[in-house]
Amino acid sequence: MNIIYCIDLLGTMVFAISGAMAANRSGMDIFGATFTGFVTAIGGGSLRDVFLNLRPIWVDDSNYLIAILIGVLISIAGNRQLHRLARTLTFFDALGIGFFCVVGVQKSLTYESTQTAAVILGVFSAVMGGVIRDTLMNETPLIFRKEIYATACLSGAIIYMILGSWGVDTAVNAFVSTLTVSAIRLAAVKYKLSLPGIGG
Repeated sequence: MNIIYCIDLLGTMVFAISGAMAANRSGMDIFGATFTGFVTAIGGGSLRDVFLNLRPIWVDDSNYLIAILIGVLISIAGNRQLHRLARTLTFFDALGIGFFCVVGVQKSLTYESTQTAAVILGVFSAVMGGVIRDTLMNETPLIFRKEIYATACLSGAIIYMILGSWGVDTAVNAFVSTLTVSAIRLAAVKYKLSLPGIGG
């Protein structure tokens, strides 16, 4: 398995954990947690694939469904332990957007998107799962709040493009770019960083 495929599976599992944890926190039952974990995990990637005129990959590859199931089970089995950590949900969300951003950029390039479109689709892949999750939880999606979220993904996507143009090894590039996205997002939460608002 190549590095991008492995990262995609890992990101799918991490986002499933994030979605199921959000459902657990809202008091949903096992079905609700499973459903929320599923749509959170496949939402961004599926919409990206539609834009690339592809069948969503989880339809043909059962490894993605297995990854989602593992993520949901981890969330349910470790519910109490995970929620004792104040920022566990934020941590898994930050990891998820990092993984999916890199995968979105690389897959878009593989299917001959322009560099600009690849960056946009990388950001789109990363944030849409969280948008769906927050909408199901009846919360304002993070991307629409005054927080650094999509900007972190944009930074990672651009770094991935730059390092790729310099001939950096794909595995190293993916690691650095994912770490960049996650680190910016976690730093923004810890230090309450945000972009300036518009208007009064």
